[in-house]
Amino acid sequence: MLSINQYIRAKSLDEAYELCQKKSTAVLGGMLWLKMQRRTVGTAVDLCDLGLDRIEETETAYRIGAMVPLRALETHEGLNALTRGAAADSVRHIVGVQFRNCATVGGSLYGRFGFSDVLTLFLALGATVELHRAGELALADFLALPRTTRDILVRVTVPKAPVKAVYLSQRNASTDFPVLTCALCAREGAYTCAVGARPMPAAAFGDEKGLLANGITEESARAFADDIASRCAFGGNRRAGADYRREICKVLVRRAALALEEG
Repeated sequence: MLSINQYIRAKSLDEAYELCQKKSTAVLGGMLWLKMQRRTVGTAVDLCDLGLDRIEETETAYRIGAMVPLRALETHEGLNALTRGAAADSVRHIVGVQFRNCATVGGSLYGRFGFSDVLTLFLALGATVELHRAGELALADFLALPRTTRDILVRVTVPKAPVKAVYLSQRNASTDFPVLTCALCAREGAYTCAVGARPMPAAAFGDEKGLLANGITEESARAFADDIASRCAFGGNRRAGADYRREICKVLVRRAALALEEG
């Protein structure tokens, strides 16, 4: 059971950051995972008054506030046009609409959960995150930060440069946690493949061997998938073992590459 001793609606990011420096403080996202924990929170900090629940479009990017619900990614016309529907595909299996109306982008990313679908997609898209104190970082660099880092995730930024994107996942049941996630993006002739739910957090890989350089065919897609699976580290948990995940990786990456070619 979760117990909260003090609740504060932060009036500024500076206030939220200062409060967050105490280990007993927790920043509230959608409260969907936090409320399931057995712990006592000294101070719960709510960011709901800081205007972080919007998706802003600029000439070069989409800026997604930390308090934006996952449902907004699913229904946002601009993001889905840019990603060819991959934004919606990345969240549509997450429990149900009511859940996605509550779960937030910031909570999904800051927790660096292995099962995070949106983390996998944003990593493949080359997104950056803005932290209140550390500033703007590539999402891959944010994933490498120590988990003891106590900063406030303000927003995630997705560049608007033309991109082809495909998102796939394997689940034992439709709305369950994923066994494996895969996002493949092509931008200016370069390919980025992110694999998540390994069950560790997502990791990104490029096509350093140029296996797709001459076009995507059944043969080149299979070779690329085998290469990604050989380079990616996998582990086991109650949903699947490491060997099974490696085989599923080959399947998902190959399918994603072929879907990318088909458009």
